[in-house]
Amino acid sequence: MTSNEPPSTASEGVPQDSPEGAPQNAPGDRPTPAEPAPAPARDDAPQFVLPLVARIERAAPPARTDALETAARAVLTILSDERSLGDGAWARAMRDWQDARIRKVVRRARGAEWRRAEALPGITVTGKAAEVRVFPPVPLDGWPKELARLQVSGTDLDDPDPVPEPDPAAPVLWLNPHVSMSAGKTMAQAGHGAQLAWWELSAADRAAWREADFALSVRTASPSRWDELVAAGLPLVRDAGFTEIAPGETVVVEGGSHLCPLPRKQHP
Repeated sequence: MTSNEPPSTASEGVPQDSPEGAPQNAPGDRPTPAEPAPAPARDDAPQFVLPLVARIERAAPPARTDALETAARAVLTILSDERSLGDGAWARAMRDWQDARIRKVVRRARGAEWRRAEALPGITVTGKAAEVRVFPPVPLDGWPKELARLQVSGTDLDDPDPVPEPDPAAPVLWLNPHVSMSAGKTMAQAGHGAQLAWWELSAADRAAWREADFALSVRTASPSRWDELVAAGLPLVRDAGFTEIAPGETVVVEGGSHLCPLPRKQHP
């Protein structure tokens, strides 16, 4: 698919793609049944999607990098929320979502649309000016009507001011310089990268990152730097190619040297 426009179907759009190599059981996130049954293949399991809605007002849209970083932090926020864990209200939906492809869809809202979205159960995460609300996962064909009517297109954003160097003490989500994506697609990819980082961390490192308000940076790597990152064995998002782009690498996660250094592990 070459566009982020939603097709005219009940599901209101093709979900963003998932990071390859998603573990079927992330440590501490899923209870082990007393008599475990064989897990279905990832593509045979019921498919869910994590909805994210970016507030994009006509008069004051957020900067692109701010929106990308806020979306990544929103994914981490719902992953760590007590409602997503154990017997929490969202835990079953979160487990079902993570046992299949890790799909994310970013839509935009403004004015009354945003107010209706805020009235639904979810979490609003703010950046410098960006606002992104993340919701518990829903079935591909089971979107709440308040979200299903929102547009996937129209998330084109830019950075009016120079983007500073990333914080060396926090993780950096490096974008592939050879791939062009809409802001909405890139927000979903940044969320995938943040999720891979989360899966790599110990409970102590997760707690430290959360206390630091999930500090992170999203930057586009230089071509030479990208080649080094891909070869370094770091967590790597490989897009499945369902929307906008061909299958391939999109995000490499580099751990901060102080806050939460990440293991040098590459997902197959």
